[in-house]
Amino acid sequence: MAAKDITGESPAHVAIIMDGNGRWATARGWPRLVGHRRGAERVRSIVEAAPGLGIRYLTLYAFSTENWKRSTEEVIGLMTIFARYIQSEAQRLSAEGVRLRFIGGRERLDKKLQKLMAGIEARTAGNDRLHLTVAINYGGRDELARAARALAEDAAAGRIRPEEIDEAAFARRLDTADLPDPDLVIRTSGEMRISNYLLWQSAYAEYEFTDTLWPDFTPDELATILSRYNRRERRYGGALTA
Repeated sequence: MAAKDITGESPAHVAIIMDGNGRWATARGWPRLVGHRRGAERVRSIVEAAPGLGIRYLTLYAFSTENWKRSTEEVIGLMTIFARYIQSEAQRLSAEGVRLRFIGGRERLDKKLQKLMAGIEARTAGNDRLHLTVAINYGGRDELARAARALAEDAAAGRIRPEEIDEAAFARRLDTADLPDPDLVIRTSGEMRISNYLLWQSAYAEYEFTDTLWPDFTPDELATILSRYNRRERRYGGALTA
């Protein structure tokens, strides 16, 4: 069933922690990688539904800096899934006006995967219907450390004075420098933690936690969450209005 369009004040930027792929597969007696492949298929339906739900920016947590601790088989399988997703979706994303880019450290990724990532970023750079960002080898603390290091290097080189370092200067060194902060962060699978995701950017985001495992997360459930979001009052530290 297609999700109904949202007519209220929908969040412009939604970030999702796509959790539960492995458990989804294990519950069915299948290898964990089957769940990850099904999760990649789920991305397509959510991306297709996002513009009709009023979402202009969609950021997905695909692989964290901590995920390298998983088995070699699972890590290699995940990297293969990422590469196949880029190859299979490049034409469709480009045709549908989706701009795809990636955040996170790339130096540890396979060179071929890095090339595919750079290629699709260049191919879709002019698109503006939906800004899709995928976090691969991403960790919020790592991102903050890299931003601090960049500022320190700029200060040491005389490109910036210490007194000029403020929140705006710091934000410009983040991976998401040209993206708005997320309005809403969703985590699937029932876990109620943020797992080192967009720590700076989500300072004033609203959160939603759902028990649904990512492969079962539908556009209709997303629409329901957005409806709840529309009824919230975001005060950014201010007082509740009458």
